[in-house]
Amino acid sequence: MRETTITLPGYGPASHHSLTVLSFGTPGARPHVYVQGGLHADEGPGMMAARMLADRLAEAEAAGQIRGSVTVVPAANPIGLGQFLHGDQTGRFDLHDGRNFNRDYPDLAEDAARALAGRLGEDPAANAQVVRAALLEALDQRRQPAPADRLRHALLRLALAADVVLDLHCDGEAEVHLYTQPASLDRMRPLAAMLGCRAVLVAEVSGGQPFDEAVVRPWLDLAARFSDHPLPLGCTSCTVELRGRSDVSRDLGARDAAALHDYLVHLGVIAGEVAPPDALCEPTPLAGSEALVAPVAGLLSYPVALGTRVAAGDVVAEITDLASGTVTPVRATTAGVFYARPATRIAEISKRLGKIAGQTPFRDGLLLSP
Repeated sequence: MRETTITLPGYGPASHHSLTVLSFGTPGARPHVYVQGGLHADEGPGMMAARMLADRLAEAEAAGQIRGSVTVVPAANPIGLGQFLHGDQTGRFDLHDGRNFNRDYPDLAEDAARALAGRLGEDPAANAQVVRAALLEALDQRRQPAPADRLRHALLRLALAADVVLDLHCDGEAEVHLYTQPASLDRMRPLAAMLGCRAVLVAEVSGGQPFDEAVVRPWLDLAARFSDHPLPLGCTSCTVELRGRSDVSRDLGARDAAALHDYLVHLGVIAGEVAPPDALCEPTPLAGSEALVAPVAGLLSYPVALGTRVAAGDVVAEITDLASGTVTPVRATTAGVFYARPATRIAEISKRLGKIAGQTPFRDGLLLSP
């Protein structure tokens, strides 16, 4: 294992943050997989899984079992980890400017395209190597003044070198689920089965330029732009949601790390053989995921458990008015698996109350929550 530290400036004078990067296998060996946890720094399950995966990788490396290479960043957001508001850790949004740490990653395709003119040939592998270098060059040419943008730059630079990128998150309360793109879906199906995902949400563009799309989208755009040259998809990615914020334990972390380890074996990164289990769900369009919204304020309760398959018209949540005692039912308008909900039980008007993975697309625009 090789440990390196990336130093990032803090917002205040004489302050800084440190990003720890753990590397396994021979540098440059492929397949190369990049794994990070805690981009939303108040989401612990991914950090625990990434840390425990690193421990397993250290053992595999000592045994000479790593055939490719793996980069692991157990705590991907040291800025967010240092943010506290009235005693509560808040790591989803940058308190400096309110931006989501998992949004606003740069689109590098246009800058890379200008650098690639006249440089691509007929060898797909050679073209992929040239494109990867052009993307890194395009990233490095961008000015990154703010600490959070320096963090985005550092993480994206690590991920652009990889063939597979896994961004580990969690929801408020949830079943295990993941988000990916159509181009990445086939490569992510075994991972979804190994993790026991109850929903796999697929979108070409989910909106807001999240991390996982920022490493894949340029390859698709450049392949379309230079269609007269063979250019493989040099990176696939997904965002994995490992249950809810309170689901942090060494037992769950060990289970998730074991599934991630098995996936690396499946990819050929680690020596061995493993067969993915049967999938617990079929992929559904992110545009078909219903976000239930509170019509009134009050105390929130759920008559159905997470993982329940609901039908249109079923009552999924109930809101009790504290003055009158009136109970307002919140009904599903689509059929599917009820896979996520907030951790709080106090609802304000327009608050998102839960998510249902449906088969029929009905939304467009920004498909992810802020």
